[in-house]
Amino acid sequence: MRVLVTHASRHGSTAEVADRIARALIAGGVQANAQPVNHVGDIAGYDGVVIGSSVYFGRWTRDAVAFVERNRTDLAGRHVWLFSVGPLGDQPRTDPADVAEFAMSLNAVGHHLFTGALDLHRLSFPERVIVKGVKAPIGDFRDWDEIDASAATIARHLKQAA
Repeated sequence: MRVLVTHASRHGSTAEVADRIARALIAGGVQANAQPVNHVGDIAGYDGVVIGSSVYFGRWTRDAVAFVERNRTDLAGRHVWLFSVGPLGDQPRTDPADVAEFAMSLNAVGHHLFTGALDLHRLSFPERVIVKGVKAPIGDFRDWDEIDASAATIARHLKQAA
């Protein structure tokens, strides 16, 4: 089975999560590669697709939404998982607004919401002002064990389906 792990990441945190998922899938015996949604051409060669996005103001990024819309028909015949990276620290874990509709329309196997990371050095000046204004927690809150476990579940599902 070949799996594409594709992501929309503004500052790199979600890209790092996608890379980790791809490596965990490979460790689980699944052929996988990670790439940004804007670099994905044809998905015909993939049996499964894991789509992830960073979350801003409760929504996926425009690039991730555009990828889903652009590939909706091709995704329908594949094993699809969704993941979101967003909450920081002990912020509430609430699924992004777009995910429920995507999960249903794509018949996604599942969605996982991971905590994210916020590094002020990766932000533009206006973004730093907003972060300070809303008093967002700064730091890396990603749970790599949780990410690995989620990827292991995907690998098991794919191996059973094969």
